Amino acid sequence: MSGTRPVYSFSVFVAAFLAFFAFSGIQPANAQERKSIRWAVATTGTYGYKVAASLVRVLEDGLGADYTVTVNPYPGTTNAMKATMDGEAEVGYTADVGMTQLYTNDGPFKDFKPAKSRLVHTWYAYPMESFMAVYAPKADQYKSWGDFNGKPVFFTPAGFMNWLNFHRIFKALGYQFKHVQIGEAAQGDALQAGTIVGSVAYTTAGKSLPSYWRETELRVDLKVINPSPEEVKKLTAANLTPVEINAADAFTKDVGVKTILGVPILFAYNVRPDMPEELVYKILSILYNKREELTKTDPGFVPLAKDFVGMQVKGINANPDAPVHAGLAKFLKEHKAWNDTWKIASSN
Repeated sequence: MSGTRPVYSFSVFVAAFLAFFAFSGIQPANAQERKSIRWAVATTGTYGYKVAASLVRVLEDGLGADYTVTVNPYPGTTNAMKATMDGEAEVGYTADVGMTQLYTNDGPFKDFKPAKSRLVHTWYAYPMESFMAVYAPKADQYKSWGDFNGKPVFFTPAGFMNWLNFHRIFKALGYQFKHVQIGEAAQGDALQAGTIVGSVAYTTAGKSLPSYWRETELRVDLKVINPSPEEVKKLTAANLTPVEINAADAFTKDVGVKTILGVPILFAYNVRPDMPEELVYKILSILYNKREELTKTDPGFVPLAKDFVGMQVKGINANPDAPVHAGLAKFLKEHKAWNDTWKIASSN
């Protein structure tokens, strides 16, 4: 018996060895057949990254075994847009203000020439609202947004859409935009130290704070400074009308006001026109059918669930001269929401 045992063990080993390599040979072939959809978003502490990460399973389940979805963070939203337009990703995180500057060749997109092509209207996902917060012990020094004119402020990381939003806010109000770039995690210490006098905060759908702001409000006492009535009039005249946010919905502690006034922007995950029409249509259909389920992952999806189609219309109307992806056009025509004055993007 002692002579047969090694032969048996060796046979089992060889069989297992061969089976392993046979299986290993199949796996890469299957992996190579799966098409990749890369989502370029902002840094890992941002809401855009969080949302994209939560959508991976929803989309992979809906698209089946043909596709794999990955989320790739970039230093800012503008970086994510440019990476997508240069071919490093298939989906780019953006907002209506970013699309405006892209198509007017303004701001960070001045002289920018994409290696592939520009983003087009594809999927508008949720609204955000930008506003100003300060260190609570120093709050008596600030009565309106004019008190931040020319003073050092962290307007969210440079290139973020809320950064662009306040850039156009200050331009509309005639104020000097003096941005101080710091790491998101350092903003609480910077406010306490006086390195910055204010910091721009933002909510999604009037409720969700980004992760890094949630950490800041737990560590530091804050007060929100609203625009003055005169500033609200000027912003309204510039089509930047502030919306009301229940402070208790956004913050866990008192921030000095019951109602926050924030200037809204509409965020999107847009693609280049070369993504196949049927794939974009399928992605939109999946998200539309799962819209109620999405609200369970984050309350920021509540407006989308209430009016999915209307949000797409609003996103296009914010920049009506920018073309619409053929897949979104097909989706909107199916839902009787297409406007013949809009332009369908060419895939060439």
